[in-house]
Amino acid sequence: MAHDKLDPSPTDANEPDGKMSFLDHLDELRTRLVWATASIGVGFAIMFPFIHTIFDFIMRPMQRLLPYGQTLIYTDPSEAFTLEIKIALIAGLLIASPLVFLQLWLFVAPGLYSHEKKWALPFILMSSSCFIVGAAFSHYVVFPIVWGFFVSFRTDYLTFMPRVEPAFSMYLRLLLALGVTFQLPTLVLFLARIGMVTPGFLIKNFKYAVLLMFIFAAVITPDGNPVNQVMVGGPMVGLYIIGIAAAWLFGKSKKPDADE
Repeated sequence: MAHDKLDPSPTDANEPDGKMSFLDHLDELRTRLVWATASIGVGFAIMFPFIHTIFDFIMRPMQRLLPYGQTLIYTDPSEAFTLEIKIALIAGLLIASPLVFLQLWLFVAPGLYSHEKKWALPFILMSSSCFIVGAAFSHYVVFPIVWGFFVSFRTDYLTFMPRVEPAFSMYLRLLLALGVTFQLPTLVLFLARIGMVTPGFLIKNFKYAVLLMFIFAAVITPDGNPVNQVMVGGPMVGLYIIGIAAAWLFGKSKKPDADE
């Protein structure tokens, strides 16, 4: 019996790293936030020389739906300059997203088993790709519909003269919200891979998940228009189904592999 206690079991090598104290977690979180912020800063420096091209790319869908000859306005002297800084930052975030998600992975990795850590590269590639796809979906599909809804209230008695700062804030809110929303398949796959959820559990709770998705869509959309909520909530349902399929194909096996 004593010999059995001295010899480590074959699964000991697969155990997570040693337990970290609360202060250790805070220190690790600070380190990851610093590196993530530095990554975004590098992305900002890379993208700032192209700020006018990016500015034109973002403003085009806003301008397209305004009356001919009308433009967005700004009333504060520093408003346009601040806007360019924000645009360069969001562009920097997009190109730095793989490094940002790398920091997220490094933060949670100490709590994973050794065979689960092999999913680092797939997690980083999938999460950053989904974030960029979600941002593109917001730019090309969701925002034009939401913006068009507000512009449609223009009449012979009402002239819509939007300020650029609130308009961009709406654009940025939707872009970030959908970028995060499109992480749903990655999240579901990751949870299924470590055995926290199963395809059966996800299917069984599908109706509750749909309810939560549309509540979330109602929160992130700038108005109560049902069309806009469907435009955000609908893709979330599709992403949830994709997540179920991914969990079914790549989720944790009932019988562990020999090399695990």
